[in-house]
Amino acid sequence: MNYRELNDNELISYIAEKNEDAEEIIYAKYEPLINSVANKMYSYCKNTGLELSDLLQEGRIGLSQAISTYKEEKDTLFYTYAKTCIERRVISLIISSNRMKHQFLNSAISLDKEVANTENARLDEIIKDPKETPEEILINDESKEEWIQKVKEKLNDFEIQVFDLKISGFDYKEIANILDTTPKKIDNTLQRIKLKIKTRVS
Repeated sequence: MNYRELNDNELISYIAEKNEDAEEIIYAKYEPLINSVANKMYSYCKNTGLELSDLLQEGRIGLSQAISTYKEEKDTLFYTYAKTCIERRVISLIISSNRMKHQFLNSAISLDKEVANTENARLDEIIKDPKETPEEILINDESKEEWIQKVKEKLNDFEIQVFDLKISGFDYKEIANILDTTPKKIDNTLQRIKLKIKTRVS
């Protein structure tokens, strides 16, 4: 059988049966997409310590996850699903690397707004990154992560992506480029996030 003549869904079926030829073909087929995503995102990796090879590897992991979790009955093309998995995996790596630099919410996310049920503490006071002792930094970082997770519980998938990128130090235009959308949509999304932070986080 010539596996190269099979479509994505047929290849995935064979991969589920541990067919190595089918797996090799689909990885080769999607390598250009992985390269495209990694090269695009690499421009946002300054001072993160990441190499292009790191993003490529993460993209391949994203493809692997797409292959193992794709459900044909959901009426989504495998290409669309795979692209989403690859992009999210690479974006998550970049976000994690930026977090290492302790870049949390900046002035673009309405830092003067008060957060409900936090004794009127301002956002900048909750997630500021002052010069502290190692012990104080550890305690404050744990508090930041708890607060961030509480916020994420109130957000949808797209809002979580925007929120993660924003608190990792990316500006409106960069977020729009990374997520293939417009700065206006990012602005609107951030406004919704602000409202949810103000009215729903408890």
